[in-house]
Amino acid sequence: MLETLDLTRKMDREDYVREVTRRQIELRELGYQVYLQKRPVVIAFEGWDAAGKGGAIKRVTEKLDPRGYVVYPISAPQGEDKTRHYLYRFWRRLPERGQIAIFDRTWYGRVLVERVEGFAKEEEWKRAFKEINSFERQLVDFGVIVAKFWVHISREEQLRRFEERKAIGYKSWKLTDEDWRNREKWGVYEEAVEEMLVKTSTRTAPWCLVEGNDKYWARARVLARLVKTLSDGLRYQPSDPLRKGKKEA
Repeated sequence: MLETLDLTRKMDREDYVREVTRRQIELRELGYQVYLQKRPVVIAFEGWDAAGKGGAIKRVTEKLDPRGYVVYPISAPQGEDKTRHYLYRFWRRLPERGQIAIFDRTWYGRVLVERVEGFAKEEEWKRAFKEINSFERQLVDFGVIVAKFWVHISREEQLRRFEERKAIGYKSWKLTDEDWRNREKWGVYEEAVEEMLVKTSTRTAPWCLVEGNDKYWARARVLARLVKTLSDGLRYQPSDPLRKGKKEA
């Protein structure tokens, strides 16, 4: 599935600013509908290290009412979470009706990092595909709107971003020894990603694959897909701010 992506796709800054502004205004209107209709929303982000998940999340939330969403940055389980079933820490972070929960890395760690690094036994991560599909099916059956994004970049682009982070002081904190170690296992991770996408992209909760080599394109793509997913789930079409502006002019 990853081979079908065209990583050369780009967007110039003028088009980017116009598209992001438009989609953010639409998302703000949809966020209000989430509250009015009392629908819980789960937005899941996965992708390579330095793929731009954080930047995409920032653009998603920029114009949303801060009372209506929460962002969960997910890392290795700690404390109580470490002693329980791997889905436990996600069950207890699910949004209430009318709220949006955004996960920066997710339950898919079971079939990615835990699989590759040996934190889960083979029978455990193989069983997880069915468990995850069932988990997401239960969410949707309850009324949750689910959106899943895989942000994809090339190995060469990742190296460029790593080097940039290393050279820029205020970005250097983002780069860790673990990032470099994971990069050495690119081929193994890519195999795990491919299997994950094939086995967990369902009609209930399909994956949206995002070409991430150009950050402008990736952010616009995420916002556009999220607007469509929420519009379909809420059965509500937000007004087009650009069209409105033309009429007023």
